[in-house]
Amino acid sequence: MHFTDQLVTLRARRRMSLATIGSIVGMAVPNLSAVLRGRGDTKGSTLDSIASALGAEWVLVPKEHREEVRRIVDGAAPGPAFTAPAPRTIEIFSEKK
Repeated sequence: MHFTDQLVTLRARRRMSLATIGSIVGMAVPNLSAVLRGRGDTKGSTLDSIASALGAEWVLVPKEHREEVRRIVDGAAPGPAFTAPAPRTIEIFSEKK
């Protein structure tokens, strides 16, 4: 997912208006809207300010660690996508003996 798409998704999750973000970062709404649509060549500092206004930061992740980081961000534990079943009641009682 492109970085600006991630900002748009996060803005929707945070339910923040363009006017609110624009006020925080000091940008006019039309300019902010253009940035979030990927129009033009936006400065890194501008993207950083927008991310900060959304309570986020951008981080470079080496390609060899991308999948592990993605699982963590998505809420899955690192390692294989497998969850051990919860112990059954009988197993819990037998473990206490």
